[in-house]
Amino acid sequence: MRLKDVLAKAGVKDSAVYTAHYGNDVHLSGDSEKEVISRGVPIDNAMAEDGIIAWDMNGQDIPALHGFPLRLVIPGYPGSACQKYLTKITIRDQEHDGAKMTGYSYRLPAYPVSPGTEVPEQDMVVMTEMPVKSLVTFPRTGTEVASGTASEVRGHAWAGNGDVAAMHVSIDFGQTWQEAKLDPPPNRFAWQRWRADVTLPQAGYYEVWARATDKNGLSQPVTTPGWNPRGYGNNMVHRIALIAT
Repeated sequence: MRLKDVLAKAGVKDSAVYTAHYGNDVHLSGDSEKEVISRGVPIDNAMAEDGIIAWDMNGQDIPALHGFPLRLVIPGYPGSACQKYLTKITIRDQEHDGAKMTGYSYRLPAYPVSPGTEVPEQDMVVMTEMPVKSLVTFPRTGTEVASGTASEVRGHAWAGNGDVAAMHVSIDFGQTWQEAKLDPPPNRFAWQRWRADVTLPQAGYYEVWARATDKNGLSQPVTTPGWNPRGYGNNMVHRIALIAT
């Protein structure tokens, strides 16, 4: 069920700014009156085509681990915006200020800061669209491969703004990059499979670095991106070690 259809059925006023989502999580204290987490998203995002309220997963009821009986899914946004155990959605005329929406929870500095900076709470902004990212899933780091022979490397890539546009790998610590084969996504925001054949020229230690690029031309950095107090949004290139024999 599309989130936008539910909201449209309920009636969304022009004054709507943000959604507010609530679930039946129980606070660690056991106090049922305490709010555990209540996230939300900008109304324009909530009214987009991709947000859904899900009750089914692979042809079966969503497991409790994934948020039974209902889970909100907001593609491209942090998982924290995808409320589990969904029981209620309300509309706010301001940015939602529920539990885990204020302070430093899922928030980033509004401006670049040096590592370790004590950023005032009022200078933190809510995380929205996630940055482009990828992973090497095969082979396992530390695997031995034959030098001078092509070895397959593969993994997944995704982007908060939709499809990944390109995928590259490096075996010389980012000095040069070769393009990987990138499969189209089965649907928008889905993880995309990629693969590449790499040839390690001689025996020794190597690293395979993986770098995805989104449709706006933004690529994963080779170092940790902008620092923030909780470490959110780290999308630096993933790397594994290979030992050439």
